[in-house]
Amino acid sequence: MPAIQNSQTTAFLPYMRDVSACEQALQELNLMWRLIDASAKMNCPGEAKTILSTLATTRSGFSALEQALVATLVREKVENVQTTIATKAHYVIDIVVRNLFERTADVGFLATDHELCRYVAGLDDDGEAVQQRLRQYRDKYTVYDDIVLLDLQGQVLVRIDTASAPARITDALLAQTLGSDTYVETFRASALQPRKDRALIYSRRMLHPDTGAAVGVLCLCFHFEQEMAGIFHSHRDVDNHSIMLLLDGSDQVIASSEPRWIDTGARVPSNRPGQAVMMPFCGRQYLVCTVASPGYQGYPGPSGWQGQVMIPVDIAFHASTAGATDQLAPDLAAGLLAHAHHFCPPLHDVMTGITAAANAIERIVWNGQLLTAGQRGAMQKLKSILDQISDTGTRSNAVFASAVQDLFQIVLAAGMREAEFTAHLLVDLLDRNLYERSDDCRWWAMTSALQAALTLPQRDAATLAQVQKILETINGLYTVYTRIFLYDRRGAIVACTGVGSADHVGSQVDAHTLASVLRLSTAQQYHVSAFDCTRLYDDAPTYVYHAAMRAVDDPHNVVGGIGIVFDATPELANMLRGGVDGRDNLHALYVDRHGRILSSTDVAHPVGTALMLDADLLQLDNGVSRTRITVCDGHYAILACSVSAGYREFKVSDGYCDDVIAVVIARIGAVGDAAARPAARLPALDTDNATDAAAEYGTFLCAGKLLAIRATNLHQALPHGAMSPASMSGPSGRIGLIRPDGGDGDAAFVWVFDLRQLIDGTATVVDDASQILLVEHEGQCVGLLVDALHAVPRFDAAQFIEMPFSQLGGGVLVTQVIKAADGELLIQLLDLERLFALLVERPPAVSAEANLESRAMA
Repeated sequence: MPAIQNSQTTAFLPYMRDVSACEQALQELNLMWRLIDASAKMNCPGEAKTILSTLATTRSGFSALEQALVATLVREKVENVQTTIATKAHYVIDIVVRNLFERTADVGFLATDHELCRYVAGLDDDGEAVQQRLRQYRDKYTVYDDIVLLDLQGQVLVRIDTASAPARITDALLAQTLGSDTYVETFRASALQPRKDRALIYSRRMLHPDTGAAVGVLCLCFHFEQEMAGIFHSHRDVDNHSIMLLLDGSDQVIASSEPRWIDTGARVPSNRPGQAVMMPFCGRQYLVCTVASPGYQGYPGPSGWQGQVMIPVDIAFHASTAGATDQLAPDLAAGLLAHAHHFCPPLHDVMTGITAAANAIERIVWNGQLLTAGQRGAMQKLKSILDQISDTGTRSNAVFASAVQDLFQIVLAAGMREAEFTAHLLVDLLDRNLYERSDDCRWWAMTSALQAALTLPQRDAATLAQVQKILETINGLYTVYTRIFLYDRRGAIVACTGVGSADHVGSQVDAHTLASVLRLSTAQQYHVSAFDCTRLYDDAPTYVYHAAMRAVDDPHNVVGGIGIVFDATPELANMLRGGVDGRDNLHALYVDRHGRILSSTDVAHPVGTALMLDADLLQLDNGVSRTRITVCDGHYAILACSVSAGYREFKVSDGYCDDVIAVVIARIGAVGDAAARPAARLPALDTDNATDAAAEYGTFLCAGKLLAIRATNLHQALPHGAMSPASMSGPSGRIGLIRPDGGDGDAAFVWVFDLRQLIDGTATVVDDASQILLVEHEGQCVGLLVDALHAVPRFDAAQFIEMPFSQLGGGVLVTQVIKAADGELLIQLLDLERLFALLVERPPAVSAEANLESRAMA
């Protein structure tokens, strides 16, 4: 989806109240940072000079973050809406084209129906029987509202809707159809259906059964308005914000989900590139996406037809994203955010910037507190500035954290909506497809030549050849079947199409299927085998649809049955692949109520295995969809499920029950990969009651413990990135070089040691919070890598406790602990005498050459 430009961010922002509120809060914080900067420069320029440059850099960083965050919020909101409407536009045209593809096969088959051809050719004269036959066809294929037989002059011979039109039709489709060797697709005003502004008609010429000459035309009138209403009802927004349209090649509306907003006949703006731009229509701005027909099995669909979805910009962003992460366990939410660089790089960039800014503020305050430790007089002004910096930093963190959470909700909610809508579409596609299969088997069971052949006590070679030819003709028109077979009342297969058909002729239909078919009491009933492996499908799993064959002159006499073997492996896979539409992060599956996989695009979950779904998802009611965040196959994932609801009468009122669940899995990232170290919950220390004799100590985190060093021994904290890595030999834990001024002056380099490695032998896992403390002792200075800064509190001598076993040896680096927070917290005091003794193997003086080498590494 093309990204929106910066200029468009400004255009879209007024339509997003929540983002505007966030922008205002960020601008107020920006003003506070400017005031703090100005106050420090005016009131204590000398004392604050060590932090002013860092403060200015941090303030500038916050300003850039503010702009980036607002732009990202706007961009994600717009692009998520645009992606959603693009998906719906694709589905509108895809469903229509798949449906109409079936009509092209229907008209081709029915135009060769023996009884109909004989009547049109004048070989039979029972018009009432022919009309009844057409009604039976429509009763099975309920997508047609009329079926008409015309002679060569356009005279209406028979039609279902007898009140619809004059007895003779003058329409160009007659000559066009008679001159064509295939079907003709007509969508316009037609004399054949005068009560409609535009009719969708599939016509094909009919041939004389004996001579092969053209004798008339069959017209199937598709119930277009009813079908589109069903599509719109099934896939419309819950909040009814967007408008789903079907357009012709000139961008004129031929069907609308909301005719009160945009009626048929209107010419609307289209957006085939899918650009995220506002487009005006009738005084209102819209986001628009237009998708042309992708075609289906070689059928392109009616010329120029397009699916389009439009949503008014003023209500496009009203959908609530709240709740997308509300129910997530903290570790699950943290794991998802750790993969933000995969599913939303802008979110990851903002989070990285916020963390860097927060760490910088923390370092400014910590260093400033070291500077003012034990000081009085003018330094009190700097302490006041530091308090303001700390408070404003806390407020900034809270506002940014809230905005990041909103952005996380937006992205996650969009992913969940996309997955759920895709699952709903996939199960709808399945129901629509299998509906056609139930129609086909019942209609073909009414083929008189097949009925007559099964009525015969003995079938000669000529009869069997005729039966075989009829079945092969049908199978040639309907390529979704691998084979069609005919069997007698005893269950013996007498004819069969497909590869290896001779091996199946003479074999038996299983007893359960035969008994079920023989019990079918009307021509409207059918039987479907369970989705299982069958020798008729090379021992792979599929559905086999059956209908009872009845004697020509006695509809109550069942003389056998017809079976059609659905080509499940490619057909189901094509539906799933078409639904995910090349989105590599999505995998789709069809499963039954037990979680058994019927088809899958995921190699990790092959057909026949079980997908482990929660029991409540397997028990969802028909037509219900659910989405949740979970862990699937060791990955954080969005999981969406939608249960079949049937289509028209299929699985709704025809007595057939076979619930299928469409499952969509959007993997986000592996559990454990890119997992950030959980933020430590550092306790606040209240030292207001400390006596005048109390001394300041710098506290920090290392190896999961809170440690302290006397403030007079701490020079400053520097970011980990200021260190130049080094791999020279020396004491364990030596990891690099750093200059006390952070690289801006001419101070000599000092060695940096990994404090955790010195304490317990484990190397520190460096992240954005990692800091380097410059520690001085008896004229020596080293850098210590620690996990995070904490505070610079004051402690009285009475709060210190001697550690047991502190005299055991110099390897013990903590000999005292400090009781803080009324004794609820123990802080370990680092013994610098022992620490520096441990580092007694003094590194050689850093030469000028080494200085140059370190500068190059930096």
